[in-house]
Amino acid sequence: MSEDNKTQEQPKVEIEVKNFGPIAEANIDLRPLTVFVGPSNTGKTYFATLVYTLQRLLNCVSSSETIFPFHSSMIFLLLSEIFKNQTIPKPEIHIILRQLKKSDESFKFSDLPVELRNRFHSYIKEHVFFKAELEAELKNCFDLNSFSEVMNTKNKQNTHTILLRAKIHNKEYWNYRIRIAETELIIDTSNDMDMVILPKDMVVNAEICSDENAIDIKSLSSSESKNMFYLPAARSGIMHSHRIIASSLIKQTTRVGIEKLHEIPTMSGVIANFLERIILYEENKRPNSEMENLAKLLETNLLRGNILLKPSASGYPDFHYFPEDTNAELRLNQSSSMVSELAPLVLYLRGYVNPGDTLIIEEPEAHLHPGAQADMAIILARLVRVGVKVIITTHSDWLLQEIGNLIRAGELEKSGEKVTDLPTSLQTEEVGIWHFQKNGMVEEIPYSRIDGVEPLEFLDVAEDLYNRSARLQNRLEELKGESKRESE
Repeated sequence: MSEDNKTQEQPKVEIEVKNFGPIAEANIDLRPLTVFVGPSNTGKTYFATLVYTLQRLLNCVSSSETIFPFHSSMIFLLLSEIFKNQTIPKPEIHIILRQLKKSDESFKFSDLPVELRNRFHSYIKEHVFFKAELEAELKNCFDLNSFSEVMNTKNKQNTHTILLRAKIHNKEYWNYRIRIAETELIIDTSNDMDMVILPKDMVVNAEICSDENAIDIKSLSSSESKNMFYLPAARSGIMHSHRIIASSLIKQTTRVGIEKLHEIPTMSGVIANFLERIILYEENKRPNSEMENLAKLLETNLLRGNILLKPSASGYPDFHYFPEDTNAELRLNQSSSMVSELAPLVLYLRGYVNPGDTLIIEEPEAHLHPGAQADMAIILARLVRVGVKVIITTHSDWLLQEIGNLIRAGELEKSGEKVTDLPTSLQTEEVGIWHFQKNGMVEEIPYSRIDGVEPLEFLDVAEDLYNRSARLQNRLEELKGESKRESE
């Protein structure tokens, strides 16, 4: 199957928010490469963190079959609850049991009897476990004391909503509407008859109860779940000081340390998860060859050297940089800021990320020379090619220009022309560029063969700089002419 067909068969997962942090309104669908661009403090990190939060709770981005928004443990609870003590006529009970046990076919909402469909709806709306998990994840990832902290204070409306939905071929399969109040979340849902409850890669262990009129769900197993990883903008500082941070945290968890603290400090779940992965990092004993090749490509083309893991007396990993063509070996805090920024990406590709996973990177261009920023666009495209879903925030004109070139290359390849200028390409439908604006609105930047995928404000800045340069040059020439005339 071609990459184009794979892209078309994946569900279109949309997240819509209103009055969420700096964002007044946004409706974004996640694509193989999703890019958030715009001025600072317009909500790019807010939205990326929301995607991370929902993905940690809702298993809805990974594959074309796994579009029901629950992890396997939550699906097990759901199926157990809706079948519990429910009397099902004998002809139907055997049909349902066969469908549940089919590993090569998904179990859909339409496969449930009418009574169980109604029970399904009511259970979803009253699902205390799901609501509690969502509340905990939102507070953890955003480091909140109350939900009011993520409400858009610029807008005086009382409606603060998150809408999550999946579509295939413009047909909606399910949606979740989450309203944020001052102290609680209010959750509602609607779904289609073709909504997948149990994906075909999940195997259910179920049997008919002894009284032969109900189904007992005993266990549920699935193939390896897809993961999401977040590389925050603070990664360079963490790489320089992760061992110091770890030692400090351990000291503070002793009774003496706690007594000295008037208030226990907290950090966002995004930062904490990144720090934990770095502190507990181990080289993957069975690395994915595609990820290993991309990590090596990063080292060769951008870092011009290798990232090495070294044991330390403290027990925490110590990371070193070994520049090519030298015998030097530098600790990361002795190397350039570019090395510290890219080292986590190399480590994640070697130790954590696999095809099918989602990787969020804040400002992948940070501390990179313009040429290296363009090279980073090619690395992102290669990640998409091997099946990693990528979400980035960026301020880089160079990176966006190269993404535009990669899409142009994809257009040429579709026309049957071999492109030698670039080592890879992107298809138009694989890329979504979203412009976060100062007024709180978020709009998609459509691809143009002429303008690429850059926001107009980038062009405005370039034009203003050029005009200013021209005016200053003209004035200098005028002064030179005046000085020459005076000397004569």
